Amino acid sequence: MRAPLPIALLMLAACAPAPTDSFAKFEEDYWNAWFRAYPTYATAAGIHDFDGELEDLSAQAVARRVEFLRAASKRLSALPKDIDSEILDHAIRAELMELTETRGWKSNPMGYAGAPGGAIDSLMKRNFAPVRQRLDSVILRLEKVPELLSAMKANVADPPKEFTDLAIRMAGGSVGFFRDTVAAWARDAAAGDAAAWARFEKANNAAAAAMEDAAKWLKTDLLPRSTGAFAIGSAAFSRKLLLEEMVDVPLDRILEIGERNLEKDYAAFVATARLIDPKKTPAQVMASISEDHPTAEDLIPATRRTLKGIQQFLVDKKIIDLPVMALPRVEETPPYARSGSFASMDTPGAYEKGQQDAFYYVTPVEKDWDAKHKEEHLRLYNKPVMDIITIHEAFPGHFVQFIYAPQFPTKTRKLYSCGSNAEGWAHYTEQMMLEEGFGGGDPKLKLAQLHEALLRDVRYVVGIKLHTRGMTVEEGAKLFVEQAMQEPANAYEESLRGAYNPTYLYYTLGKLQVYKLREDYRRKRGDKFQLHEFHATFVKQGAIPINLIRRLMLGVEGASL
Repeated sequence: MRAPLPIALLMLAACAPAPTDSFAKFEEDYWNAWFRAYPTYATAAGIHDFDGELEDLSAQAVARRVEFLRAASKRLSALPKDIDSEILDHAIRAELMELTETRGWKSNPMGYAGAPGGAIDSLMKRNFAPVRQRLDSVILRLEKVPELLSAMKANVADPPKEFTDLAIRMAGGSVGFFRDTVAAWARDAAAGDAAAWARFEKANNAAAAAMEDAAKWLKTDLLPRSTGAFAIGSAAFSRKLLLEEMVDVPLDRILEIGERNLEKDYAAFVATARLIDPKKTPAQVMASISEDHPTAEDLIPATRRTLKGIQQFLVDKKIIDLPVMALPRVEETPPYARSGSFASMDTPGAYEKGQQDAFYYVTPVEKDWDAKHKEEHLRLYNKPVMDIITIHEAFPGHFVQFIYAPQFPTKTRKLYSCGSNAEGWAHYTEQMMLEEGFGGGDPKLKLAQLHEALLRDVRYVVGIKLHTRGMTVEEGAKLFVEQAMQEPANAYEESLRGAYNPTYLYYTLGKLQVYKLREDYRRKRGDKFQLHEFHATFVKQGAIPINLIRRLMLGVEGASL
């Protein structure tokens, strides 16, 4: 998965339409407003005019942002229509829905607990400017952390218990992140400058203390009154799919597609397991494969060892042309981002002119976990599964999307990202790579690929049922154990993610859309069809809704499922 963006919660005054208005001017105004509203996102995108700012998460800021979005929607409706204007129209309406209807800023403390760590880390980890300049920006952001956490206390009321539990984990991890990781980086950055170090220390101590106080508040004050429901309901779920993924299919039909795909992949998993060991149950076969996993100490080195061979396979088999030959850096997932994911890719933004390091994050065991939880966590990272995860996160998944970003044709397509495209593409590549010969037909690798497919299939079904069919997180976890062969601890984390990420069906949904597009494109191209050309043409459009890519590549509208 790609690293999550900050929640939509900030101010910006509306821009009145000018007599000489145009989409180009609107697009520039929209994204400038977005960067001011979300300075952490601006930093990640490579826009460094707001590096000293931090998200304003107050209720007043939300009201101003809503006012801006409503004015922007009216302004956009008067302009000529094209693909980019359609993208921004959906983005505006999706954000308005979040701020005024589903209102995560009122019901979910996780965005507040994770925002400070992400904001600071984005300044530390890439050398886009001299280190002293970045230290100054770090100090400015640290000074604003207490205010951000005060907004959490003022805004969040009656959240679901599941959200508060995760926020406690994130806030607690962030305390150590500030006091240890950030302080160590800043000491080096200050390079003996006593005045700079004193400014940093004052700001960092206040930020760490505010985060520690927030963790205590979450645990002792908010948790006892966290009795809210996480389900958003059928109508909101369908609207999210329409606005965020441009998928306009009845929800019953969406669920039917997911359940059918789960049944198909489960049958293939059972058949493949029998090839490996017909005397064991499929779950036992997968468990036996999972026994060969790295230790906690070798988790990061073991992940690094998967990269080069998979990259070379792309070249040898002409899967997709690689604009550059580079590797991401494999690192532990930062504490503030450990909200249920096991691996993710964090890449520089499309406008980053400085250091181009991309980070392949893998989530380590937590020190306070018991031995059983640690073992269950590490079993996920067995060698066949790690190969599939690296295909998804790096080659030809998210890292390849990143190295194609300079070819994305417009500003909006460089900055906008749709889950069913970004994650659907990465999930598609897992199956496609084996179909093209990766692993030489090794049934253990095929079982691992199907294991990952079942995980995404169950996410698809659980996400819908958690939010529209009354399923509990515990019932969802049971389905992950029984249908996706997940270890119990990991199954609970997966189901918990569905509570705060309703439409995490976009992995399987997007994969199915990519396969349908590929077959339609093959029919259009006939004898001229080449797989690497299809892949490159798809990826270079940007991570926009696949229905729009169908229009660009096929020249016609049509069903994407």
